[in-house]
Amino acid sequence: MKISAFIYVAFLGLSLFLTSCGDDDLKNANAVASGKITLTRDTTRGVEIIYSDSARVKAKGNAPIMIKITPSTGGTEQEMPNGVKIDFFNAQNGSVDGTLISDYAIRKDQELKTTFQKNVIVKNNKGDTFSSEELIWDEAKKLFYSNQKVRVQSIDGNIVEGVNFQAPQDFSTYRINNGNGQVNLKDNIAP
Repeated sequence: MKISAFIYVAFLGLSLFLTSCGDDDLKNANAVASGKITLTRDTTRGVEIIYSDSARVKAKGNAPIMIKITPSTGGTEQEMPNGVKIDFFNAQNGSVDGTLISDYAIRKDQELKTTFQKNVIVKNNKGDTFSSEELIWDEAKKLFYSNQKVRVQSIDGNIVEGVNFQAPQDFSTYRINNGNGQVNLKDNIAP
C-alpha cells in the first residue's frame, strides 16, 4: 500500500507541474533562449599577419594583441584593441610602398572589411599622408573609404580636408567631398 501511495503522490506532483507550465511560459523560455549567443574568444599576443594575393605578399601587419571572436551564429572577427601597423609592399620589387597605423582595428570575415579607428595614419609611396579617425578597407572592392573627416597632406605641402573619402588600396589617387584646404602654387605658372 505504501508503494501505490508514493506512485499516486508522484503522479499528482507531476500533473501539477505540467499544468503550471502554460504555452506562454514555453514561448517566453524559447525567446529568452534564442537571444543567447555564445562567443569563443582567443587572445594572441605579438601577432604578424601576412596578406597575399596570387602568391605575392601584398601587406604585412603587426599587432600587440589580437582577439579572435567566434560567435555561435558564425562570422569570425579579429579585434586588435591595442592598434596595428601594416606595411604595404610593391608587387614588382617587394619594397615597402606605404604604411598604415591605427590605435584600434577590427576585421569582420563575413563582410571582408576591416575598420581602422583612432589616430589612423596612412603614408603612400609618393610620401602623401592621410589621417582620419576612421578608415574602412573593403577587401572585395580593393579600396579604402570613410564618411569621417579625412586630412590629406601631400609631400609638396598641399593640405586638403573633407568627408566621403575613397581611395584604391595603394592610395595612388583619392576622391574627397566637401574639400577645403591650402594649396601651394609654383612660381612658374603661365598666365
